[in-house]
Amino acid sequence: MRHKVKKVKLGSDKDHTTAIMRNLAMSVIIYEKIKTTTAKAKAVQPFVERLINIAKGEDKKIAIRKIEQLLQHENSSRKLLDVLIGKYKDRNSGYTRITKLGYRNGDNAPVVQLELV
Repeated sequence: MRHKVKKVKLGSDKDHTTAIMRNLAMSVIIYEKIKTTTAKAKAVQPFVERLINIAKGEDKKIAIRKIEQLLQHENSSRKLLDVLIGKYKDRNSGYTRITKLGYRNGDNAPVVQLELV
């Protein structure tokens, strides 16, 4: 049984899972919405919300270091600090929304849209 286990495997080893999470988070931040499967969207949603909280709460230099350490992408950290902080200054949490879109044709996997509110 998996009581109180919150980590997500996504059907692969740890390195591949972290790569998937980073790439999905970067795509959400840069494009502000992505289409993906339900499991991946539910896995990356808390990660994106934590990144936005880091960008809002810390000093700017410390936030840049922390975000680039987690994402390793310069444009996404720049967009977080320049655009998204002003957009979410009045909001404490709930920066993302998951909307069901249907099922994928090839394997009938449930597809959702993860977007920034």
